[in-house]
Amino acid sequence: MKSPFLFAAALLLLSSCGFKQVNTGFRGIQTEFGKVVGEPLPEGLHFYNPITSSIEEFEVREQKLEHTTSSFTRDTQNVDITFAMTYYPDPTRVNEIYRQFGWDWDKKVVLPASLGSIKDVVGKYIADDLVGKREEAKMAVFKELSESLKTRDVFVTRIDFTNLDFDDGYERAVEAKVIAVQKASESKNKTVEVEEQAKQKVIAAEAEAKSMRIRSQALEQNKGLVDYEAVQKWDGKLPQYMMGNSVPFVNLK
Repeated sequence: MKSPFLFAAALLLLSSCGFKQVNTGFRGIQTEFGKVVGEPLPEGLHFYNPITSSIEEFEVREQKLEHTTSSFTRDTQNVDITFAMTYYPDPTRVNEIYRQFGWDWDKKVVLPASLGSIKDVVGKYIADDLVGKREEAKMAVFKELSESLKTRDVFVTRIDFTNLDFDDGYERAVEAKVIAVQKASESKNKTVEVEEQAKQKVIAAEAEAKSMRIRSQALEQNKGLVDYEAVQKWDGKLPQYMMGNSVPFVNLK
């Protein structure tokens, strides 16, 4: 009589005992009568009373958020910023995150914080600087957002601005400005080239004038240099026609 009784008791006990497998990359959130109890459960097999309790998995792996938000620069230029960020919840604090925000905690915590940080940082730059200092602005957002979400038990690992889309009017103005700068640069280069050519001509003229002065001074000091240079240039032939008793170049006495 005892064996059937013990078997029934064991069966009742097993039927009243539940178990839950917490998989890799997750933590278990245990509740009793709907209230979070204890610490986050690590990966592995866990037993609980299915009548009064339940265990749910909370993902703690790195997650990615991609979103586009509209913001204004300091000079009131509107820009649509597409960004991508990666983050993960503190595995030791997921019970508190769940207690405060529930399962859609990322929509309530991560997204609003990221939008706020981006608008705050972008508002400190004028449009031209935002384009040129994109990396600097991104790092400023990362710093501000990391500090903000850390107080909510969330860690940010990376954020990138994948696209900056300004109003069409501003983009046309930027394009016209770039073209004007290029033309000004070309004109400046041409001016430098002309100035250099003129400078070279002046240098050549100054050198020629200096050479002429030196030769003139030498001839004044030594009249024989005239005859000497004439002999250096003479090819040895006498002219076909001569006037009177004149002898070409030098006196051949």
